[in-house]
Amino acid sequence: MNYRRLGKTGFEVSEISLGTWQVGGKWGSGFDTKLADRIINQAIDLGVNFIDTADVYEAGASEAAVGRAVKSRKEEVFVATKCGRQINPHHNEGYTPKVLRKFVEDSLRNTGLECLDLIQLHCPPTEVYYRPEIFELFDRLKDEGKIKNLGISVEKVEEALKGIEYPNVNTVQIIFNMFRQRPAELFFEQANKRNVGVIVRVPLASGLLTGKFSRESEFDKDDHRFFNRKGEAFDKGETFSGVPFEVGLNAVEDLKAHFPNYRNLAPIALKWILSFQEVGCIIPGASKEEHLHSNLEAIKMPELSAEQFSAIDDIYQNQIKKHVHHLW
Repeated sequence: MNYRRLGKTGFEVSEISLGTWQVGGKWGSGFDTKLADRIINQAIDLGVNFIDTADVYEAGASEAAVGRAVKSRKEEVFVATKCGRQINPHHNEGYTPKVLRKFVEDSLRNTGLECLDLIQLHCPPTEVYYRPEIFELFDRLKDEGKIKNLGISVEKVEEALKGIEYPNVNTVQIIFNMFRQRPAELFFEQANKRNVGVIVRVPLASGLLTGKFSRESEFDKDDHRFFNRKGEAFDKGETFSGVPFEVGLNAVEDLKAHFPNYRNLAPIALKWILSFQEVGCIIPGASKEEHLHSNLEAIKMPELSAEQFSAIDDIYQNQIKKHVHHLW
């Protein structure tokens, strides 16, 4: 495993870390506690030392699984969780210091930890980023010993740029992959300038960039890749990175032509992200233990060539950019 410093946190984190949206199951198929325990512990065995979860993942069961694993290990493992998405309806007015404090305290109980290494606002409405009292709350929580760091998880580059104006925002979690390249334009530069750690989520575009899907692929009715393609439940950028499925399939076929020796494109997609030194870590999910090994293959891969980078850029510019670049 390779490690990078995660901005102002000072944490040295595994380049390939673990996101737990679907750990212990597959989107829509319920939660398997024993499977979650196996996946998380095997990730730690393989050198992963940063695990991202959220209070809304399986109604706290994901947080509990992460806390259970971390407390059972001797290794230092950093735990990041998120709060805010429980607010329903999810609007600006629902965000108050009192409500958010309760969420943080609930996450401490769910995980069984005395202090959270990183708490992140979970894709709040844009208006929240213009309310200093929300961000001031987390200074108080830090003083109380309940959190070590504050971060934000964002939908849009503009939200990330506004969020890092607050000096206590130490990390930004953002969607960035071969099909969502806009963060590399200005945001990475500004994050680096302010020593803000960058956590990359949705690195495989909900599995699209593995190259394993086809027009015949079917998804469970409770899987967001089935019901949220047009943003019916939440921001459509979370599903296939906002790329129309058919468009994405065509682009992936063109990608395969430039990597003929790889049946699984996941390591290539992750290696491309790691080529950006501003990235602190990537948090791909895993619903099976084999996904961990697939993701970690990226570390062993040789660097992508200039010709391969150029081919990826051409596919983005010609097929993908018009669908996503201006939206997020």
